[in-house]
Amino acid sequence: MPKITYIEFNGNEHEIDVPNGLSVMEGAVRNLVPGIDADCGGACACATCHVYVDPAWTDKTGSREAMEDSMLDFAEGVEENSRLSCQIKVTDELDGLVVRMPEHQG
Repeated sequence: MPKITYIEFNGNEHEIDVPNGLSVMEGAVRNLVPGIDADCGGACACATCHVYVDPAWTDKTGSREAMEDSMLDFAEGVEENSRLSCQIKVTDELDGLVVRMPEHQG
């Protein structure tokens, strides 16, 4: 099972085993990781699961689709490596993935 490290804005780290097929957001929500609100439940209809993908992982997590790009317009502090965690599906290739949360969601 892939391990994903979620890093809160304050630096607290949460290393979680997330089953393949779930999204990075679902892994956080199921394990009560603070900083990912996921108000829309993963429908790519908000920006409350915004994360920064560690630069070493941006190629492996893929690129943003148009809808995700559109929703990120509502997020604060969007960077080149910003993603909605609901749009990153967990696979074995993401074992070791590191994502950081922004200071504020939405």
